[in-house]
Amino acid sequence: MASITEPLPGTSDIWEPETLDWITLENAARNVFHRYGYGEIRTPIFERTDVFVKSLGDETDVVQKEMYTFQDRGGRSLTLRPEGTAGVIRAIANAGLEQGEEKRVFYFGPMFRGERPAAGRRRQFHQVGVETVGSNNPWMDVEVIAMLCQFLDSIGITGSHVVVNTRGLPEDRARVTSALKEYFAPKVGEMCEDCRRRFDTNVWRMLDCKNEPCTTFAAGSPKIVDLLGEESRTFFEKVCQGLREVGVEYEFAPRLVRGLDYYIHTVFEVTHSGLGAQDALAGGGRYRIQFAGSKTPIEGIGFAAGMERLLLARQSLGITAPDVRDADIMVLGLGESAVLPALQLAQTLRGEFAGLRVKADFTGRSMKAQMRGANKARAQVALILGENELAQGTVVCKMMETSEQETIAINELNGFLATKLNAR
Repeated sequence: MASITEPLPGTSDIWEPETLDWITLENAARNVFHRYGYGEIRTPIFERTDVFVKSLGDETDVVQKEMYTFQDRGGRSLTLRPEGTAGVIRAIANAGLEQGEEKRVFYFGPMFRGERPAAGRRRQFHQVGVETVGSNNPWMDVEVIAMLCQFLDSIGITGSHVVVNTRGLPEDRARVTSALKEYFAPKVGEMCEDCRRRFDTNVWRMLDCKNEPCTTFAAGSPKIVDLLGEESRTFFEKVCQGLREVGVEYEFAPRLVRGLDYYIHTVFEVTHSGLGAQDALAGGGRYRIQFAGSKTPIEGIGFAAGMERLLLARQSLGITAPDVRDADIMVLGLGESAVLPALQLAQTLRGEFAGLRVKADFTGRSMKAQMRGANKARAQVALILGENELAQGTVVCKMMETSEQETIAINELNGFLATKLNAR
C-alpha cells in the first residue's frame, strides 16, 4: 500500500532545480508572446461541466473518459479543467467582445485528465497556451504557428516537425462524414471497441485513434481537403502559402483532425522524436465555440504545449536544469549573542546583492556543525560572526572551495564580496 505522503499516481512533487527549468519555459513564453502583442490571463482551474462538454464535444475521449467531474454543495456539476481553451473563451465571452475587436491572450497552468500515466503524460499536467479571438483571417493562423516555432527555438528545442491539415467549415461536415462512413463501413467490424462506437456517434474520431489496426485503416481513408468546399480549400491554401512565405517548414497531414470537436479550418501539431512513440509536443488549430445564452459563436486560433513534454524534449537534446546552490553566502552566528546580528547581516546582504542567495544559520550550533551546513548548501563563502567579531566590528570570511579566510571590517564587506563573487 502506498504511503499517504506519496503523491497520487499521475502527479508529482516538483523540486528545485527542476522548478528552475519550469521558470525558464515560462519566462521564454512571456518574452516571445509579449512581442506578438499577447497578454497573460489566469482562469479558474474548475468550471461548470457544460463549459467543457459543450465546447469539446460529447463524443470526445476527454469528455467520455478523462474528465474529473464532481458536485459542489449546491448540486452543480463542476469539472477540473482538462484543457485551457474552453475556460479562456468562457472568460472572453463573459468580459464581452465588441464587433471587430481582437483579443490575444496566453496562459500557463495545471490541467487534469484521468488518463493512464505514461512518459510525458500525467493526470495533473501543465500547459502553456495562447488564444487569439476576433480574427477569421488565414494569415493569423500563419502567425500563430510561426510564434509557436519561435517559442520552441527560444527554449532550445531543435528538430521539431510541424504538420498541418484542415477540417473545413461546419457546412462541409455532412459531406466529409458521409465519405468517411462509406469508407469505414466494411472495416468497422475489425476495429477497436471505441471506433465501432465512434462510427455511429462521430466518425471523425476514428481518424484520431491510436490503436492498431485502426491506425492502418485510417491511413487509407479519404483526404479531408479533397471533400471540402471551395471556401475551405482556399482558406487552407492561403495558410500553406503563408507558412512557406515566413519560412516555417511543415508537412501536409491529410488525416489530422485533433481530438476536440470545436475545430474548424486549420489544425496543426508539432512533434519531436525525443518524446518516443507519443511524440506530440504541441498542437492547436482554429475553432468556433458558442456558449448557451451567447448570440454569436466566438472564433479563434490557438495552441497548447505540454510543459512536461517540453522539458522531456529539452532533456533529449541534452538541455538540463541549471546547477544551483542552496546558498551563495552562509552567515554563521556563533553563540546566542551572535544569532540576531547574523540575521541582520543576512538581511542587509540580500538588499545589496540581489542576484545571490543568502542564508543565515539561527541554530546556535557549534561552528563545526554550522560549517557542515554551509558545505551541504554548497555556499561559496561563509561569513562567521562570534563574540570577538561583534566586539571589533569585523566578520571572518571563509572561501569554501579554497578554505582561505580573512577578517574583514563590516564596512568593507560589500566591496570584498563583490570582488570575490563577481556580484552586483
